[in-house]
Formats: sequence, structure tokens, C-alpha cells
Amino acid sequence: MTVLLPIHILAGTIALLCAALAVSSKKGKRLHVLAGRTYFWGMATIFLTAIPMSIISSNIFLFLIAIFSFYLAFAGMRFARNRKGVATALDWIAVNLMILSGLGMLILSVIFFTNDNSQYIVLLVFGFLAIRLGYADLISYKNNTATGKERISRHLTNMMGGTIAVITAVLVVNPPFEPEWVWWVLPTVLITPVIFWWNKKTLS
Repeated sequence: MTVLLPIHILAGTIALLCAALAVSSKKGKRLHVLAGRTYFWGMATIFLTAIPMSIISSNIFLFLIAIFSFYLAFAGMRFARNRKGVATALDWIAVNLMILSGLGMLILSVIFFTNDNSQYIVLLVFGFLAIRLGYADLISYKNNTATGKERISRHLTNMMGGTIAVITAVLVVNPPFEPEWVWWVLPTVLITPVIFWWNKKTLS
């Protein structure tokens, strides 16, 4: 844990900075592409450190959130590169793991609720999001429709979703006030309408 945690925090910082660069830079330009790639590898490092930390600490909550967060970055990267919209075996494995993680979060939310753990609210929100986003990607893969504007929309949605996950992680380290679940949910509540607006603009 003493080795993994500093790497995890550094990767999160890099991912957050690169997400800001990618969002603020012109799409398709060198800076946007470079920031996006660095963001992805930052998210990959977060995932590769979070999984063993969750196992060491027997933290199923962290384990499921790690899968949820990394899938968003992975799918965002895949939609950026896969212009033909044809899913590979890796895409199918990833999207099914995303949906399973959502189901796992919903089950865990019931357990937390029965134990008076307020984090069940977080698990409900993220669980439904994981299933909703995963299912939307699954339909795109199944129908081979992730081309053109829809491909850009799927790329945008997943990358912004991953960014929400990074911002959330930063906020919950030292929440300014209780209850803590507010800081888990706040970035999702504030940024999701922006994603809807951006998607509407992209698809119009």
C-alpha cells in the first residue's frame, strides 16, 4: 500500500490535468490527442494500482469503482480510434465487465443500506450509470452504429464520465463537510447535464 498509493495519487493528478487539457483544446489537434492518450494511461495506472489496493484492504467498493472508472476511459479511447465501429473481443469483454460492475454495485448498495451505511446512495447512482452507459455502448457494438457523429458522441460521453470519476476521487479524499456521499455524487450531478448538452450539439 505504501508503494501503490503514491503512484495512484500521481496518476490521478496527471489524468485530471490531461482531462482539462483535452476538454479545452481543439478536437483532433495534436494537443488534444496527446492529452487524451496521457489521460488514458493515467487512468490505466489508477486502475492497476486500485485493484491490488482493493484486494489488500478487502474493499469491494473500491474494486467495483475501479472497474467502472477505467472502463469509461478505455471505451472513450476505443471509440476515438475505432472509426469503423466494429467491436473486437476486448471491447465485448470490457462492456460486459462494466455492466457486471453496475450490477455488483446495486447488490452492494442493498447490503450497505441494511447496515445503515450512507454510501449505498453512491452505489445506487454509479450502479445505474454503469448499466446505462454499458448498455448504450453494447447496443452500439451490436448494431455497428458507432461511426460518424455517434462515434464522437460515445467517445465524448465515456471520456467525460471518466473525468467525473477522477474529480470525484479528488473531492472525497478530504471532504469539506459531511455527509461524504454528497461529494461522491456532486460531480455527476453538475457535469452530466453538460454531457447531455454537448452530445445534443454533436449529434445535431
